[in-house]
Amino acid sequence: MNSQQIECNIKGLFAPPPPPDSIDFVYNFLQAFGFPKTTITRLKNSNRSPNEVLLRHRLLFKIERDQDLYTAIDQLTEDLLTTKQAPRFLVVTDFKRLLAVDLDSDDSLSCQFKELPNKFTFFLPLAGIFKQQIDKENVVDVKVAVKIAKLHDLVERDNPNFDRHALNVFFARLLFCFFAEDTGIFDKNLFTQSIASHTQPDGSDLSNYLTRLFARLNDQKSNYPQYLKIFPYTNGGLFSNQLPIPKFSRASRNLIIDCGRLHWRDITPDIFGSIMQAAIAQQDRDKLGVHYTSPKNILKVIKPLFLNDLSQQLVKAGNSKKKLNALLDRMEKLRIFDPACGSGNFLIIAYQQLRRLEMDIIDRLYTKGQRIFHFGTVVSLKQFYGIEIVHFACEIARLSLYLTEHLMNLEFESRFLKKPRPLPLEEGGKIFHGNALRIDWHQICPRDNDKEIYVLGNPPYVGTAWQSDEQKEDKKIALGEIKNRRSLDYIACWFYKGARYIKNINGQLAFVSTNSVTQGSQVAILWPPILSLNLEISFAYSSFKWTNKAKGSAGVTCVIIGLCNNSNCNKIIYQQGQAMAVKNISPYLLNAGNVIMIRKKNPISYLPKIHVGNATYDDGNLLLEPHERRLFSKKFVRKICGSQEYINGKDRWCLWISDRDLSEAQTIPEIKNRIAKVRKFRANSKRAGTIKLAERPHQFDSFRSAENNLLIVPKVSSERRPYIPIGFLDHNTVISDKAFALYDPPIYLFAIISSAMHMLWVKAFGGKLETRVSYSSDLCYNTFPVPKLTITQQHQLAECTRSVIEARENHSEKTLAQLYDPDEMPDNLQRAHIELDRSVEQLYQAKPFANDNERLACLLKLYSEMEKKVA
Repeated sequence: MNSQQIECNIKGLFAPPPPPDSIDFVYNFLQAFGFPKTTITRLKNSNRSPNEVLLRHRLLFKIERDQDLYTAIDQLTEDLLTTKQAPRFLVVTDFKRLLAVDLDSDDSLSCQFKELPNKFTFFLPLAGIFKQQIDKENVVDVKVAVKIAKLHDLVERDNPNFDRHALNVFFARLLFCFFAEDTGIFDKNLFTQSIASHTQPDGSDLSNYLTRLFARLNDQKSNYPQYLKIFPYTNGGLFSNQLPIPKFSRASRNLIIDCGRLHWRDITPDIFGSIMQAAIAQQDRDKLGVHYTSPKNILKVIKPLFLNDLSQQLVKAGNSKKKLNALLDRMEKLRIFDPACGSGNFLIIAYQQLRRLEMDIIDRLYTKGQRIFHFGTVVSLKQFYGIEIVHFACEIARLSLYLTEHLMNLEFESRFLKKPRPLPLEEGGKIFHGNALRIDWHQICPRDNDKEIYVLGNPPYVGTAWQSDEQKEDKKIALGEIKNRRSLDYIACWFYKGARYIKNINGQLAFVSTNSVTQGSQVAILWPPILSLNLEISFAYSSFKWTNKAKGSAGVTCVIIGLCNNSNCNKIIYQQGQAMAVKNISPYLLNAGNVIMIRKKNPISYLPKIHVGNATYDDGNLLLEPHERRLFSKKFVRKICGSQEYINGKDRWCLWISDRDLSEAQTIPEIKNRIAKVRKFRANSKRAGTIKLAERPHQFDSFRSAENNLLIVPKVSSERRPYIPIGFLDHNTVISDKAFALYDPPIYLFAIISSAMHMLWVKAFGGKLETRVSYSSDLCYNTFPVPKLTITQQHQLAECTRSVIEARENHSEKTLAQLYDPDEMPDNLQRAHIELDRSVEQLYQAKPFANDNERLACLLKLYSEMEKKVA
């Protein structure tokens, strides 16, 4: 069935007589999209609800007459049933309005129910008709960005020394005018037609015209000529400062008029700022939309931070006028503060959500069609604060908030049939230009006792290796009293400064962050100072890909962390689409106490010492290609193995020359030449340790090898694998610095560090590369608590080790990557590991553990006991 047939069918549903306001509507709706009658009949027979229909993987449709639709669709989104049945579309309606969400594309639909025939394309995927990729990146957005970029280049070319700040402000004002004439703030096309009618074609007087127009928009007086008087007084600070306006050419004037013909009403403010930033900043034009953060991801921050609580208060209020007005009073005292606001997306979405919640409250403050309160919105832009280091982004953030306010007023009009006054604008969002890490946040957003303050955002990440000198100085200023601060990512500054800002006030904080601040050594540096402020982690999203709608953009592996003062607040961990209420959230984002792992040089348990493999520092001269190993005597060649080689079954080779064999090796010209190159490479290094190694250029940095066998522990492994593939290698194999090695270990050690108990510990307290498991000797192996083993236990674990190795050898044609693929793991290998896991768990307690939380609690308890003995 094609889209024309579907459109005809949908319109037929709404032709007289009107469609039924019962569950029968959804059956007719599905039939209009081509679902066969047999499917519809089966769906009717299996359905047990008069108000809800679920078609697996396709649609969840609900009639909601008791609560507001926005709350209802939010609850459906979080519902466990939704996760299990995985419908693409969620639809909620009271047959007056309809809300829908496309969970695959993050798109949403909000319209009057009677408008559905004009909105049917939203549901075309139900019929297997999918939008082309370009639809995901709005064609209008792209056209606008391209036009504005071209205009910006023309104006810059004609005004080479023009003040950057003035140019940014001019473009922000220009964009407002385009938007205003297309959304009802100005009369339709008023701005563009006035330029075309009242300025010279060569652009020579356009600068003077715009100077007078902008002055008019800021002035209530009427002593202007009629062609300017027809523009309304705007106020709001957008046109308050008299700044120079650039001069224009014929080409730039024509392009301004051309820009005015675009459909500005189709650009929503939450992407507006990012589009404009990409248009103006040349380095970003090939990454259109890269700064854009989807509303769905922003809601992951603002919902648990404050929106869920407000929505629950609305539900509890019912129709109580007293409680509803108390909720309005509370909303009037909110302050939303983003100290790294960019073009304002977090503030925009927060404002939209609060305005919609306010409308839901107003909906309930009706009695028989008569409003029982004096009209006026309590949520205003004056409650929204931001800091941004890029000046143009500041201007765009202010502008986007103005535009959002106007659109929300239009939404108010569509719901209540009362048109709010679009002009004059009120005071806008308080967006400040500056370096947030060198500004007193209290001066920006005062911490008044009677206000509720919520700090939020997505600050810059920047790992330690990529920080500029200015950013390093920022860290020194923001984290000056924290030891080892140089090892922290840049975003740690926002967490620590934000924690100090909300201390002892009615405020909370939530930031998006790379997951590095919850892993490895950074935890011990950052979190003790934060927790010492008597703050707690109130909610957390464990690692997930934070993506945007930019074509080809790579998702960053992120977490979301909320902080609060109130130890009685509900604590929730969001993981894999589910919300889990817990007693405490540790800095590792675990349901556990605030135990923090400190790097240890030696094992806390009775385990043999682990070593990092041998590093080359050789510029490749000690390594051999497969064909090269045959050129030299076997006496000087050994197999070398790191994580990738071991897991994927790849062979690599190296020169391995002892001191006693050096003279003989140098009789071979090629070896002698390679040794000379290594010496030169190391001697030219800036690292003192590498320079020292130039004294023995025939060897790796260490020369460790085993007498009998060795155990290799890969440094990095896929998070999909249930176990890190660990194994024994021949004593002649060289372990590279891409893996860890245990030389001549007891055989039972394999069982301990291959166990699910150890994997749980590694994933909890080790680091990660993106989401891949990263093994650390100091944090994973040396900290792992193991009870002292009896001889009987050692023998049992050794037997389990042999069973796993034998199961692997039964599939010798497969690599370890294939054997440990969770979808392909052979049954006998799974059984061997299950038996091994059972034996290791019995070292800790005889009774089987109920779940991983219980296992981790047991390990942490034993760790604490061992730590005390060491201390």
